[in-house]
Amino acid sequence: MLSRQEALEAARAAGLDLVEISPDASPPVAKIINWGKYNYQKTKQLQKSKRSAKVVDVKQMRFGLKISDNDLGVKCRKITEFLEDGHKVKIMVVYRGRELAHKEIGFKLADRIIESFGESIAVDQQPQFAGKQLGFVIRSTHPAKTVTKEKPDAKTKNS
Repeated sequence: MLSRQEALEAARAAGLDLVEISPDASPPVAKIINWGKYNYQKTKQLQKSKRSAKVVDVKQMRFGLKISDNDLGVKCRKITEFLEDGHKVKIMVVYRGRELAHKEIGFKLADRIIESFGESIAVDQQPQFAGKQLGFVIRSTHPAKTVTKEKPDAKTKNS
């Protein structure tokens, strides 16, 4: 353990910088490093982590209470595509007019939708009623399929 003055002198002698790493520790922790190189590496690491981070979008699908079985199947297939791509899906059951008197029908429809997917989904947010809509959020329990985008070669382009 060096005093502050001794650490500064050692940094000057080495031609490097004295950087405080953990100021809240007792005693504070400092390192003798090349600040420019350290900052450059830190910036590169942040850029790399941003590139590799997958952004999870929340897609939305709306249902009416009087939806037919065929239309329900079409929308469920679209939801399946969203889930396979790794997105979360917010499902909204919309009530119109006098349908608000029969809120239980919407909860039955929500249960029917959840049961149709079975074990392949997890419900992130349970169905809850807000205003004139019943909403819930689902996500896939399976890992998303990876999609690789191929970059065209400069050699294969027609000149």
